[in-house]
Order: sequence, then C-alpha cells, then structure tokens
Amino acid sequence: MKTTIRNIGNSRGVIIPAAFLSEAGLQNEVEIILKDKAIIIEPIKTEPRKDWFNTYQLEVDEDAWDGFIALPGEDQEWEW
Repeated sequence: MKTTIRNIGNSRGVIIPAAFLSEAGLQNEVEIILKDKAIIIEPIKTEPRKDWFNTYQLEVDEDAWDGFIALPGEDQEWEW
C-alpha cells in the first residue's frame, strides 16, 4: 500500500488503515523499532504492571511497633 507522510505539528506521520490496525492487533500503545532503515510498529507484548503486586514480598518486621507511643485511649482494643 502506498501512502503519504503528513505533517503533524513538529513531527511527521502516516495514517494506518483500520483493517491494518485490527489485523496487526494494534491498539492504543505500540512499540516502535528502527531496524535497517525500516520502521517496525508492533503491539506491546506485555501489559504494564501485570502481576506487579504478586511479585511484591511484604517483609514483616516484628519490632516495627517498638518505641511507638500510643495516644490516650488508643491502647484499648476496639469493640465492634
């Protein structure tokens, strides 16, 4: 397919047909690579922050409350 490079502000760009976007699986964000004078546009392979919370390890510090001074009335357990 032949197309024209257009001015977009201080940059330049091309219009990508909807059928191309759909077939390539391109959505809002893409990966752009320059390889051997060719511009390659690919879908992002991983989801940002995917499983980031699952890899977080909470380290329990048994002495975290040592030296903590409770305000008056805060040293009692709550009754629900």
